[in-house]
Amino acid sequence: MTDQYKSSLHKMAEITSTDFWNDSCSIPELAYAMEYGAVGATTNPVIVGDVLKKDMGAYEGRIKELITEMGEATEDDIAWKLNEEMAVAGAKLLEPVFHESKGQKGRISIQTNTKYYRNAALMIAQTVHFGTLAPNIQVKMPATKAGIKAYEEATYQGISINATVSFSVPQALAVAEAVERGLARREAEGKDTSFMHPVCTIMVGRLDDWLKEVAEKDNILVDPECFNWAGVAVMKNAYKIYKERGYRTQLLAAAYRNRHQWIQFMGADMSLTIPHKWIKRFNSCEVPVQNNIDTPVEEKILEQLKLFPDFNKAYHPDGMTEEQFDTFGPVRKTLLQFLKGYDELIAVIRSYMITAK
Repeated sequence: MTDQYKSSLHKMAEITSTDFWNDSCSIPELAYAMEYGAVGATTNPVIVGDVLKKDMGAYEGRIKELITEMGEATEDDIAWKLNEEMAVAGAKLLEPVFHESKGQKGRISIQTNTKYYRNAALMIAQTVHFGTLAPNIQVKMPATKAGIKAYEEATYQGISINATVSFSVPQALAVAEAVERGLARREAEGKDTSFMHPVCTIMVGRLDDWLKEVAEKDNILVDPECFNWAGVAVMKNAYKIYKERGYRTQLLAAAYRNRHQWIQFMGADMSLTIPHKWIKRFNSCEVPVQNNIDTPVEEKILEQLKLFPDFNKAYHPDGMTEEQFDTFGPVRKTLLQFLKGYDELIAVIRSYMITAK
């Protein structure tokens, strides 16, 4: 593909420090994204369910095989085996990038069971298991109180983590500090950390969504455009602090709702995990590829956003304590969605198990 025909997204991936991933474990979607410079992929219970809905024909036969092969398995066992196989298939596609970058790119994230969000030991055990699936597996755990504890131990055990269910500067800082503790413990014992690549997700669009709900519920009237900047403002603030403190965790922007959440992060040493539909949209538009990460959000927008207590909790470094992470509105809402997604996946597997001959 010549420069003349490359999209702005592709050019960004080539000439800036900003990487992008495919926000799905769908192999056709990942292959498409990689053509335009994607260097990673991710998954969660909702994504796995969506992949099945879009392309059940590609997986129906394997589901039936697993039911036969795993004669005494529960529906949960089958669901996790399928989830793991999807992740491994994506990992295989990305493995050349992983080796070429010495572990800094070319990974796929697989998410631990959302039901474990309050139990660090269960998250760690599943994380260590996932780490055996492929060399370029990255493991997602929620940035809950238990998750912060789990990040340190998983990092110490050599797993590159991806903190998810994260919407705020306080969560991002707690994640980075936990990872630093885990890396320091490994290094104190002479263990290698050079191939590790931890990331912390900020689900920028989901914070926007939450504040819209709060405005509706609490009758807060602001310029509607300000909602499109809440997640961007939080990410820019977190990024600034990360660079000042020299954390070795890379920030990752997720949950796309508008093009600000791409354009405003250009030039950052950051990854952007972008859903397939948004990759196609971004590929169809041309914007200047330039460094925008250090351009602050306009003060008039911040002034309106600061009318929301939950924005202040998310934006300021001391806006929340770790004890408050689990009860933060976007955390609760997203955990419920992930749990529902898992239940729906189990229902699909159950329907095949019950009718299997």
